Amino acid sequence: MIVPFLAVAAIVPVVWGWGLSWLDLGLLVGFYFIPLLGVTVGYHRYFTHGSFKAGKPLRYGIAIIGCMAIQGPVVQWVADHRRHHAFSDREGDPHSPWRYGTDSRSLVKGMWHAHLGWLFDRRQSNAERYAPDLLKDKGLKIVSRLFVVWAFLSLALPAVIGGLVTGSWAGALSAFFWAGLVRTFLLHHVTWSVNSICHVIGTRPFTSRDRATNVWPLAVLSGGESWHNLHHVDPTSARHGVLRGQVDMSARVIWAFEKLGWAHSVKWPDPVRLAAKRHVPVGTAG
Repeated sequence: MIVPFLAVAAIVPVVWGWGLSWLDLGLLVGFYFIPLLGVTVGYHRYFTHGSFKAGKPLRYGIAIIGCMAIQGPVVQWVADHRRHHAFSDREGDPHSPWRYGTDSRSLVKGMWHAHLGWLFDRRQSNAERYAPDLLKDKGLKIVSRLFVVWAFLSLALPAVIGGLVTGSWAGALSAFFWAGLVRTFLLHHVTWSVNSICHVIGTRPFTSRDRATNVWPLAVLSGGESWHNLHHVDPTSARHGVLRGQVDMSARVIWAFEKLGWAHSVKWPDPVRLAAKRHVPVGTAG
């Protein structure tokens, strides 16, 4: 968490020194979106909510790719997120921005907690309570325990590719900086913004029991996760962006998996259920 932050702080002198090449940019985009989808499609929609079913090759593959987002082992991530849904914006929610109250000062403190502060809480969600199904899968437990290995590969592979393509240590270092450290910083903060921003500001076109909102500027960078209001209305839905113009990259990936025969029993949105939960007119979060 700290090293990528320091890397971003060093962007200005780095750019001034050697800049950003097209190779660096390509690697940054690739190593941003592939692990992102490992989290959104794998960690979140598949492992946490069971939005679709898959065989072992895809199951373990997306778990490994999710680990490469460097957001923690799959079993612990799932336990935290299931606990979040069980107590969303109430006592027991590990990262509600409304934890300390509703006045401005309390909300600023709560936003910090929801975005980043909760990660320093020593009281982790109990995996035996919130993710017993994952603990029964020996292969998945091995993948989860090898998190450090997958995280290392996530940072090392850009450097290896950059070095091989350019034939220089400078190319390796530049790729490591942009597609390793800076990419990790961006991916972390976009994901954490769903915990913080998407429970405070934005639109609420559907009626949910909590304060989850839709924040459209984050839609592409979050892989469709920022259509958060619908997700809290229908958590098992494989698609979060259900209204016209709501881009949901993760749902398209699941659709592709289904067409290829890699995924089945996909839980696509139920129009009747959505209509029953729809606000008329659309309201805004407060």
